[in-house]
Amino acid sequence: MKNPLKLVAIICALSPLYAYGGGDPEFVKFPEGYEQSFSHYATINRANQKQVAKLYANETAVSSHKEGQTADSGSAIVMEVYKPKTDAEGKPIPGDNGIFKIDALAAVAVMEKKDNWDAAYPQEHRAGNWGFAVYNPDGTPKSNDLECAQCHTPLESQDHMFTHQKLIDYVKHH
Repeated sequence: MKNPLKLVAIICALSPLYAYGGGDPEFVKFPEGYEQSFSHYATINRANQKQVAKLYANETAVSSHKEGQTADSGSAIVMEVYKPKTDAEGKPIPGDNGIFKIDALAAVAVMEKKDNWDAAYPQEHRAGNWGFAVYNPDGTPKSNDLECAQCHTPLESQDHMFTHQKLIDYVKHH
């Protein structure tokens, strides 16, 4: 395949919701109050075409992208994962902008980048220096089976982020 990122996206998209789980909430904590303190940089339909994602970046992630093309240590990205409204056939209903209409918040995924992770946090659970965790909407850890790092690791040229370009575009205009 000419585009390995497309293959990674297809594999991840075909995985059930819990495949986006994994992560390590004991190392990557839920960022309380992120809705007010982080910048909302994008809302997209997820690659699996069954969910909507609202993406937020903390000040470290935003400011480091103003200066360069990768996130500095201390950067955090939050992805709110929403279940979309569906029609009678169970297909997501798109809004005027093509983004699915939102029904309910299903999960909150967190990516955090650190240069100094605790030695107890296994490298294979990370993509580069990014760590991951998935939470229920109330901020409690969400049970799941697979590791987030497996889909993010191949995205090294994008700083292990599926929405790297969206963050760069946001920073250029704000």
